[in-house]
Amino acid sequence: MAAVEVHDTPELQEPERRTYLNAGHTLSSWLLTVDHKRIGIMYLIAVTSFFLVGALFAALVRLELTTPAGDLLSADLYNKAFTMHGVVMVFFVLIPSVPATLGNFLIPIMIGARDVAFPRLNLFSWYLFMAGGLFALSAAVTGGVDTGWTFYTPYSSTYANGSVLLAGMGAFVAGFSSILTGLNFIVTIHTMRAPGMHWFRLPLFIWAHYATALIQVLGTPVIAITLLLMMLERGLHIGIFDPTLGGDPVLFQHLFWFYSHPAVYIMILPAMGVISEMIACFSRRRIFGYSFVAFSSLAIAIIGFFVWGHHLYVSSQSVYVGLVFSFITFLVAIPSAIKTFNWAATMYKGSISYDSPMIFVLGFMGLFLIGGLTGLFLAAVGLDVHLHDTYFVVAHFHYIMVGGAIMGFLGGLHFWWPKMTGRMYPELPAKIAAWLVFAGFNLTFFPQFLAGYIGMPRRYHEYPPEFQIFNVMSSGGAVVLGIGYLMPMIYLIWSIFYGKKASANPWTGKGLEWTIPSPPPTENFERTPIVMEEAYEYSHLEVKKVG
Repeated sequence: MAAVEVHDTPELQEPERRTYLNAGHTLSSWLLTVDHKRIGIMYLIAVTSFFLVGALFAALVRLELTTPAGDLLSADLYNKAFTMHGVVMVFFVLIPSVPATLGNFLIPIMIGARDVAFPRLNLFSWYLFMAGGLFALSAAVTGGVDTGWTFYTPYSSTYANGSVLLAGMGAFVAGFSSILTGLNFIVTIHTMRAPGMHWFRLPLFIWAHYATALIQVLGTPVIAITLLLMMLERGLHIGIFDPTLGGDPVLFQHLFWFYSHPAVYIMILPAMGVISEMIACFSRRRIFGYSFVAFSSLAIAIIGFFVWGHHLYVSSQSVYVGLVFSFITFLVAIPSAIKTFNWAATMYKGSISYDSPMIFVLGFMGLFLIGGLTGLFLAAVGLDVHLHDTYFVVAHFHYIMVGGAIMGFLGGLHFWWPKMTGRMYPELPAKIAAWLVFAGFNLTFFPQFLAGYIGMPRRYHEYPPEFQIFNVMSSGGAVVLGIGYLMPMIYLIWSIFYGKKASANPWTGKGLEWTIPSPPPTENFERTPIVMEEAYEYSHLEVKKVG
């Protein structure tokens, strides 16, 4: 056989495709953009930055609680640390995490639109969000605030010495960003769907964001007015909540929780939408009971407006009123259970692939299940009196808000990262990170259920020595959790520069976002798509991994 000399031939350089990422490289091209995808990326950068700030305050709290004595922070500094942790995490991380980042990026693409209904209003919302964040951070550097993220009156309006007005103004301004974002989503979903994309062909991600947007538009004005009244009482001494001025402090709690309990669903409902998308994709099955899952989002949003009174069982609220709120709170667990059962039924006999986003899904389901079931404890009047203001409440809150919402957010970020950046990330570190987050989270917060049940109150920087074992476990778990959260920041940024190029549909998913190149062009679609099939139509799809 004759030897054949082989010469390497130079690869032909493909012309650079125009995408939303290379549409402009100047700072002004980003800061003045009205492209929903770029605004979503700007929210992602902002939310990640606020997350690091909130995590720093959390680290201070966990370090202080490692020993029973108050030997790292004084009581005053401890109060300011947990308050800033709560304010930053709730108003600037948890509430905007999924809707403002993934929602902004994906909603127009998923319904076949070129952009949101009001692009300039969308950019204005981002500026409002950033202004609110700067107000809140300025409170931290000008003396701090020690009221807790709930700003309970009359302490916040009369007695607290910190920068309450700045922190309150931060949440107040950020609230308008949330309202405008919700309004934009509602109008976009109603008016800009592609031909054939009727309501029952919408991805469940869209249903979840639609329900969330209703809460944002209807509920957020209440907290805005409440914070404004608190600031007026503090600044002008108008008697609204302070009994010495003729006000009623319980009125503040009613108004605050009328928004803040539905706000829980602003945080968790979008994450549920993310989970629905990933379960269908990685199980290769249509979501079991699609209509029930869709309407359960609306049910959670609507019923959520009628449960605020379960936060006031130990206030002057009537016991009989408390019983009514207890019943309604149990009721809101039903649509959440419908989602969980239907997700499990979807996976049953599915062709499940355990890519890293699916690991986050499994972590979400485990943490949300624990958080949801322990919420039933707090819905019961008698048990809540025992557990009120203990670490049991802290643990429950974090299982839902952080364990659920952030796990869903991270899962969604891994799922759509190839679409957003056009790059793949390394799978092994991503799977390790998912397991570290799950393990670290349980190590951090499960001991707090036990400490709270046997009586450890929250918001104290000193505690009896018998609670130390629980706090050492929590602080140790927080280290594991912190590593798990830090790893995605490293390998996702690495992937932007060194990651393998992503195909248009690396997960072989269904949905309009997987029909366009990665990253998407500025206009999303070259021509308006026509939707001809139901959502999650995996039954006729050849199961073949690409890329």
